[in-house]
Amino acid sequence: MSTEVIVLISAAVAAFIIIVLLFKAVWRVAEPNEALIISGLGARSRNELADSLGFKIVTGKGTAVLPGFQTSRRLRLDSRATNLQVSCVTKQGIPVQVRGVVIYKVGDDFSSIANSARRFLDQQDSMNGAIHELFTGHLRSIIGNLTVEDLILNRERLTSETRGSASDEMSKLGLVVDSLQIQEIDDETGYITNLGKPHAAAIAAAARIAEAQRDQEATEAEQVAAAKKAAAVRASQIQQAGYQAEVDEAAAKSRQAGPLSEATSRQEVVVQETRAAELEAQLAEQRLQSQVRKPADAKAYETVKLSQAERDARIAQAEAEARETELRAAAQASQVKQAAAADAESVRLRGEAAAAATQATGEAEAFSARARGLAEAEAAKARGLAEAEAIRARSQALAENQEAVIAQQLAENWPQIVEAGAKAFGNVDHMVVLNGAQGIEEMLAKALTLGGTGLGLARSLLSGATPPPPSTNGADPAKTPDVAH
Repeated sequence: MSTEVIVLISAAVAAFIIIVLLFKAVWRVAEPNEALIISGLGARSRNELADSLGFKIVTGKGTAVLPGFQTSRRLRLDSRATNLQVSCVTKQGIPVQVRGVVIYKVGDDFSSIANSARRFLDQQDSMNGAIHELFTGHLRSIIGNLTVEDLILNRERLTSETRGSASDEMSKLGLVVDSLQIQEIDDETGYITNLGKPHAAAIAAAARIAEAQRDQEATEAEQVAAAKKAAAVRASQIQQAGYQAEVDEAAAKSRQAGPLSEATSRQEVVVQETRAAELEAQLAEQRLQSQVRKPADAKAYETVKLSQAERDARIAQAEAEARETELRAAAQASQVKQAAAADAESVRLRGEAAAAATQATGEAEAFSARARGLAEAEAAKARGLAEAEAIRARSQALAENQEAVIAQQLAENWPQIVEAGAKAFGNVDHMVVLNGAQGIEEMLAKALTLGGTGLGLARSLLSGATPPPPSTNGADPAKTPDVAH
């Protein structure tokens, strides 16, 4: 692509952007709820009224505004609301307070828009204050010619008169009222409350009268119901008495029929008893036949048979006892023989066991004594060898390095040596140390030199020489000039 084409395209794009920006800067569009007020050079409209005003009004469409030559401003056409709270005095001289609301807007015709634009174009927020003051004045004027009863019972009259009286001023301001509502009417004197009390009392009285009438009707109905209940009870009791009489009559007949029935029954009983006696006599004869004669014959037969059976039983018992005695003697003899044999075998076994135990005990004791002797001998031998080895090692150590051995012994017993050296201070009640800390260090050094003196004494004893005299620095701590009792 050649450079010229690129330049042409760039120029076209730049021109288009410039045109868009210029169009955006020049063109203004009015929203549905607003009107454009255009003033300046050539700001004229086809509407004769707008032409006479000297500015242009545009609603619902767009128009071109030349920057630097013309000015465009917006006037809102949507609804506005302001609350009313007015203190008034009625025709009766009663102070009341009225609260309401006014909903208004700028008129949609060019005349209303022009009037509102001249008065509120730069002060649109002040419309609510102007409307409040306007309607406050009209409400006071209208309420002054009305009574409280009129305000309460005919609020529509109040609103219509207020709107009618304010219509001229609203037209001059270019505004129209969409709605005017009186929300609440209050009075400080309680007039409205007292105004309703007679009606409330009348309603209460009517309610009490109605309640009393209903109570009377209810009482009468209750009494009628009680009377009907009593009549029903009486009829029931009469009917119950008739039923009881019938029951008593039946009971009397039943009581009379009882003895007659009893006598008849007794007669039948006697007849039956007579027949029973005859039957009992026949029964006694049969019982004698069956219970005396026949049992006697049976008893005699039974006695004979029993005697024979007892004899046979005694014979059998005697034979059985003889056989039992014979068998018991044989069993006892066998038992004595077996017991004797068992005792003999037991004596023999106990003798053999005792001999074996004695021999084993002797052998065990001899072996134990021999083992103990050998163990003690070996132990004594080991102790002797150990002691000899220790003596040999100690003597060898002393011969090789006496000072090391003595130093070891002193090191092992050093706490006891220092404790013995410090006992010299145990009986001191009061001590005065000269030279401060240096004096304490010298005193402790003198006490501790006892260990060094002990080392020299041990070395002298080992070499057989006379122990050297103590050094001047190792004098008896109890006699040190620095210590006072």
